[in-house]
Amino acid sequence: MAETTIEWTDATWNPVAGCKVLSAGCTNCYAMRMAARLQAMDVEKYRGLTRKSGDRYVWTGKIALDERALAIPEKWRKPRKIFVNSMSDMFHDEVPADFIRRVWGVMEATPRHTYQILTKRPDRMAEILSHPDFPVLGNVWLGTSVENAAVIARLDDLRATPAAVRFVSFEPLIGSVAQADLTEIDWAIVGGESGPKARPIAEEWVEEIYDACLGANTAFFFKQWGGRNKKITGRSFKGRTFDEMPRTLAA
Repeated sequence: MAETTIEWTDATWNPVAGCKVLSAGCTNCYAMRMAARLQAMDVEKYRGLTRKSGDRYVWTGKIALDERALAIPEKWRKPRKIFVNSMSDMFHDEVPADFIRRVWGVMEATPRHTYQILTKRPDRMAEILSHPDFPVLGNVWLGTSVENAAVIARLDDLRATPAAVRFVSFEPLIGSVAQADLTEIDWAIVGGESGPKARPIAEEWVEEIYDACLGANTAFFFKQWGGRNKKITGRSFKGRTFDEMPRTLAA
């Protein structure tokens, strides 16, 4: 587990590492770049997770299950918001359901923490978490990534998932999602892509999501405009910073 600069969480926890490119939002994945650096440093957990493709590194599709990482949250006494698997996707096809159940058990045993799970595979998440082996936990938030209109249907799979809190990450936002239905979605994170090959974000797209949040009573969190240097572009929208959180945490 590690402290993080991600604006909407306090720490990251990675019992799983590795992934594969699934949709357009994965093209410039920061976790893919970071995994390549860790692999180059010969960090055991990241060996074989990326490969060179042209002028960049991409996921190989290989998954690493980190048994030792399972015990980490119990050692952290201070309550934290914890982003689960920032270097992977817990509902990747190659992550066994029994390992996910072990992760679930750790979260159930540490109710002082709030866990945030983000996936691009909400269909598998809904299927697995509908099983009685997975109780709905009040300290576990479940979310999906939606980068453009092509994957808006992920919101339907998220709504079909039993959860105390549901959220969506519109990051990297690389296209309009004006038709997104945020009914039963508690929280929306919005952000532009960052890094050397960042694709542009349009203010109009952010406005569309902001209006949808108002209509659905969904908390709105604007993370960044992104670009080559996200510190320069900042995270001010409508002349202010939006750091809204789900009502359960705000309360």
